[in-house]
Amino acid sequence: MSWTEDKVNKLKELWGKGNTASQIAEIIGGISRNAVIGKAHRLNLSAKIKTRAATSNQSFENALENKNKKIKKGRRSRFKSLIIEKDFEPENPKQLEELTENSCKWPIGHPDEKSFYFCGRSSLKDFSYCKLHLLYAYQPKNKKEEASNKEEVPEFIEKKIQSA
Repeated sequence: MSWTEDKVNKLKELWGKGNTASQIAEIIGGISRNAVIGKAHRLNLSAKIKTRAATSNQSFENALENKNKKIKKGRRSRFKSLIIEKDFEPENPKQLEELTENSCKWPIGHPDEKSFYFCGRSSLKDFSYCKLHLLYAYQPKNKKEEASNKEEVPEFIEKKIQSA
């Protein structure tokens, strides 16, 4: 099978309209799908034809991005609500053996000391810590503390501790 001028022009026209190689081979007749692909490649025809799969993948990626943005906003607002809240239950010191799924597992002191214990307040659902210790453990993304000394406690946490 040889490519005539008419077949090449028909190939260019159909390729430009976004037809598939199989459709073009069927319309022109007497040639295979692979022959169409090969000729299109040799003619340097654009390989970026819009297909149903390409558009659906693009919409899927956009939907995925929107979902990730919603999750990030939810996480950030959850931490802001914790900072605004001022009611903390009193500490309920517990030893390791006394901890349950619902108790705060924030360590107080050093494990070598006799006075070492865990916070013991009620932990929030899906977290290991109480409201106060969540502020220490989970920092919102893109909010780096500018404290020069790592031992220094941020002001808003200091206020929370005093009001607890």
